[in-house]
Amino acid sequence: MKFLPFSALYKPKINTAIGSLFDRIIGQMKNKFLIDYYSEMKDYFLAGGKRIRPLITIAAYNGITNTNEDEIVLPSIGIEFLHNATLIHDDIIDKDDFRRGKPAFHYKFAQYHSKYQFKKMNAAEFGTSIGIIGGDTAFIRGSEAYFNNNFAMNININSIQYYRQAFAEVIHGVLIEIDMVNQKNTSIDEYINMVSLKTGALIEKSILIGANYGKIEQKYIPHLSTYGVNLGIIFQIIDDILGTFGDEKVTGKPTDGDIREGKRTCLLIEAMSNLNETKKDHLVKLLSKSELINEEVEEVRDLYKEADAINSCKKLASKYNQEAKDALEKLKPVVNESEIEFFENLLKFVLERKF
Repeated sequence: MKFLPFSALYKPKINTAIGSLFDRIIGQMKNKFLIDYYSEMKDYFLAGGKRIRPLITIAAYNGITNTNEDEIVLPSIGIEFLHNATLIHDDIIDKDDFRRGKPAFHYKFAQYHSKYQFKKMNAAEFGTSIGIIGGDTAFIRGSEAYFNNNFAMNININSIQYYRQAFAEVIHGVLIEIDMVNQKNTSIDEYINMVSLKTGALIEKSILIGANYGKIEQKYIPHLSTYGVNLGIIFQIIDDILGTFGDEKVTGKPTDGDIREGKRTCLLIEAMSNLNETKKDHLVKLLSKSELINEEVEEVRDLYKEADAINSCKKLASKYNQEAKDALEKLKPVVNESEIEFFENLLKFVLERKF
């Protein structure tokens, strides 16, 4: 089955599982602020998102077990909680007030603060504080998906191990990314290592968790990992392009954030490789500024265009696309044809996505 029909079939079930988990939590709360807090988090989770990670978990399970049982839907949402935990914290780090065209989680609570006119802390500080706690909450609540289901305990424990590994790897990826901003030169290999951890880990662990519930043979796990990590790399490369040259109305995020923050994106690394020394020095000078005016942001974009950085990044993404396809070929003996089609189509979707 192709990605979009598969998504149309399972995304409502995924959202229902997410909503039900929050409803159970909210039903246990007695304190009004805690009820408000979890209600706001529920709204944030259900405000949008492609649900790629739970869809991958479901497809891996279905493809290996040759079933279409809904029992896999609940454990599939675990990594989605972890993913949203990282988004909540990322938006604080990046100072982004909007996500998917709607208020970021910390900004929702800055608005909450303003609505109730609290006195002891200003709105921005309140929002940031609740956002930090919110990311932590999303992480710990996500693990509940592996406790309240019908699968055997040993299989759930394996999934929790994957969940823990994913969390640790994402942290390492984000730390490397933060440090990269302070480095004068970043190689493409360093960038790939960073995105393999920051983005690839969650996608890789999603497919491994689905395969774990499907009781896959050990010898196929490396191929699943290769596919998942490479899909994550492609996702981040395209994300870098959209983060500077995307349509804000489609992506729901501003397209000047990466430039203003001096992020070591694929675009920047490729531009630094392709520009002459004079233009390279000018680019470094621009990105070294603590604040850029709009005209300077456009200058950076123009330098990226002059360096043909978009095409260089797309070529890099195509390389990892082929590696992922090769891994899928090795999975054909154990994964159903319908789910192989899903994973092939997902690669195409991620490579060509506009949002």
